[in-house]
Amino acid sequence: MNCSQAPGFVLLGLSRDRERWKPLFSIFLALYLLGLLGNLLLLLAIGADVHLHTPMYFFLSQLSIIDLCFITTTTPKMLETLWTGDGSISFSGCLTQLYFFAVFADMDNLLLAVMAIDRYAAICHPLHYPLLMTSCRCGVLASGSWGVAHCVSLVHTLLISQLSFHNNQEIPHFFCDFGPLLWLSCSNTHLNESLMMALAGVLGLGALFCIVSSYGCIFYAVARVSSAQGKRKALATCSSHLSMVLLFYSTVFATYLKPPSSSHSSGEVVAAVMYTLVTPTLNPFIYSLRNKDVKNSLRKILNMEKSPG
Repeated sequence: MNCSQAPGFVLLGLSRDRERWKPLFSIFLALYLLGLLGNLLLLLAIGADVHLHTPMYFFLSQLSIIDLCFITTTTPKMLETLWTGDGSISFSGCLTQLYFFAVFADMDNLLLAVMAIDRYAAICHPLHYPLLMTSCRCGVLASGSWGVAHCVSLVHTLLISQLSFHNNQEIPHFFCDFGPLLWLSCSNTHLNESLMMALAGVLGLGALFCIVSSYGCIFYAVARVSSAQGKRKALATCSSHLSMVLLFYSTVFATYLKPPSSSHSSGEVVAAVMYTLVTPTLNPFIYSLRNKDVKNSLRKILNMEKSPG
């Protein structure tokens, strides 16, 4: 087959069994709509209640925005493939999807680390917390994370755009990801792989180190609290964040702890579904179901039409 720098691709999707396409379409459409609804409601609850205008909820609102964009980057094309059976995608469309996928995946990773730092400041330095986590510093942390995510994604996407691929190649995935594209390339991908592993190590392990060290300090501080009620109250503010961390990193590690250009198995596709759709869908419910302030804000919004005036 001839090589080209602007080929067309065909996304094979989740299954080659046509009988499964419609049931899978129904399941993932429901998950997608649930994810949109959950994250939009969480954003509405945070924006409508002045008591939730704090650093923790500011970062949580950022996470909801990221999750909304994350599921919208990959899921519509997956649903189209399941419904029509046509997984074709242009080279420019593939690069666009790849770019935004990388941005929001990196942002999820960085923001989970920022949220861990916020919890560390709140629990280990409660008296200085308002001075440590000012609106300006929260804005710098959020905007800095966005800047880093966009720069890293741009570098990867530009390098991918310089590779050559066999024409009309089939991608064994439901979206354009780095690994399958490098595997299908007929160019030398050593630079891409080396840079990808280096940046993934810096961002991924750096963020994970921040999370682990923050929670190490948090657990040490909580262990020094004398009352059981005080310990429960301190840990309650961290339980939702820890759940998101475990869910996100377990599925990401299941997918990416291997050389980028090696072949992909069905198990990795399932893990990719988990972190690109299931995890962003569950995040708002993990926070809202365990958080009285968010639930109270949602009740106020839902009862607003019933109130006089």
